[in-house]
Amino acid sequence: MHEIATAVLAPSTTKGTLADLPARNAAEDPQGLGFRVREGDSWTGRSWREFADEVTDLAKGFVAAGITPGAVVGILATTRYEWTLVDFALWTAGAVPVPIYETSSTDQIEWILGDAGAVAVVVEAAKHREAVESVRGGLPGLTQVWSIDAGDLSALVTEGSEVSEDALALAHGGQDRTSLATIIYTSGTTGRPKGVELTHGNFLDLAENAADRIASVVRADDASTLLFLPLAHVFARFIQVLCFEGRVVMGHSADIKHLLADFAAFQPTFVLAVPRVFEKIYNSAEAKAVADGKGKVFATAAETAIAWSEAIDAGGPSLTLKAKHALFDRLVFGRLRAAMGGKIRYAVSGGAPLGTRLGHFYRGIGVTILEGYGLTETTAPATVNLPDRLAIGTVGPPLPGVGVRIEEDGEILLRGVGTFRGYHDNLTATAEAIVDGWFHTGDIGVLDADGNLKITGRKKEILVTAGGKNVAPAVLEDRLRAHPLISQCIVVGDGQPFIAALVTLDADMLPGWAAAHGLAGLTVESARRNAAVREEIQRAVDDANTAVSKAESIRKFEI
Repeated sequence: MHEIATAVLAPSTTKGTLADLPARNAAEDPQGLGFRVREGDSWTGRSWREFADEVTDLAKGFVAAGITPGAVVGILATTRYEWTLVDFALWTAGAVPVPIYETSSTDQIEWILGDAGAVAVVVEAAKHREAVESVRGGLPGLTQVWSIDAGDLSALVTEGSEVSEDALALAHGGQDRTSLATIIYTSGTTGRPKGVELTHGNFLDLAENAADRIASVVRADDASTLLFLPLAHVFARFIQVLCFEGRVVMGHSADIKHLLADFAAFQPTFVLAVPRVFEKIYNSAEAKAVADGKGKVFATAAETAIAWSEAIDAGGPSLTLKAKHALFDRLVFGRLRAAMGGKIRYAVSGGAPLGTRLGHFYRGIGVTILEGYGLTETTAPATVNLPDRLAIGTVGPPLPGVGVRIEEDGEILLRGVGTFRGYHDNLTATAEAIVDGWFHTGDIGVLDADGNLKITGRKKEILVTAGGKNVAPAVLEDRLRAHPLISQCIVVGDGQPFIAALVTLDADMLPGWAAAHGLAGLTVESARRNAAVREEIQRAVDDANTAVSKAESIRKFEI
């Protein structure tokens, strides 16, 4: 199979913008819970009506401050309630919000604000304001900087109190789904970041179709999610819109170090995350079990969870396996679910390959991970595994309104309702990326007989050894990153006689591992040269090598 498309489920229209969502939810379910907002150590509810009113008041403030339809305004903040509030208020004022990672360098901040033509920026804290002010001399078009922590949003609301409803309606009244909604800048691994122009229709059409297709996740009566990935990333931004479409209760968490505590307090029914988060949860649970002298119990429980999930795909588990699974559900799995809040049923994974081991493990403990695939240029998800059609090891079939094609060289091409309209002020790059309506992703993959996409590598990352062997590093890198002691790795060897790897140690997992192996006090720096640590990494390398041929195997590594 080389090409597949999924028919749209939601009616096609050009009417409406993202600005309509708050008012629509407020009209249809005014008292319904829309958000739970952290206030100190507690979470306070906000109804859809309350949120819509806040959006209106802030949008009037932006209009009063001189933000005109089509004006670009940056957002530089961590994932918090105000991020979502500002996003929708800017859309309601007819503006174009442009997200910036709060960890961005001053050079990146200057480039994004300058290239996008931003006239204003909303920042979170003093350090963010300082970063913007330090480059303001090179941004003559930037006239205003507002700080969330300094109370500037409240000041804007006061300033906008005299703006009429008619004036606000006029601000976005001339826009529809074909209008520009946002410009999201890519990471810029091949040079300066490119601004991806996404329309209101990209978000709305994709969200409407996705919500219908995975209704059991986002249209469930008790559906709720805790957003903790950066809203500057298209993945979290799309899920935010999807939550409005499905009227999902949302919360925000800015510090991943407090994630498990936030899970326990918020109790989401589904979450979105990158594979590293799922690896961290697994590795932390394993490390705690080892420290408590229950390492063998955890290992057996993990094997049981994986075997149980694999058996589901092969006709069903045996009576013996069912009994073991029930036992470990009481002893281990229930505690793991409780650590994630106790109500979680689904997780959506993207950004990198998850791996079959983790996919089967989490389904085995009662949390189904729906792995998907997409890019900024496709408004995040183009394909995703479905609750009623799970194919672990793949990223699922195309979402409704999306088509997938595999070129002769294996490159994945995409088109559909989420495909961007072009790169900002870069016609050359746009023409190179979109050919005959198909977006060239640069990734390589295959479609299986059931129409599920499997990612096998990245076109530009294929290594060719001196012996002429083509090596896709993703397989090895994914296996290595699964080890508790390894945080990141890169496989190298293009034009060389053999394959090697560079790995970094996980500073959070090292102390527990070191203590369990009689090496308490071991630092990351000293661990790089420690014989026991190097032996452990070698074992991880040996395990990764079992997934590839001898010619593709890692012969040498450095920490």
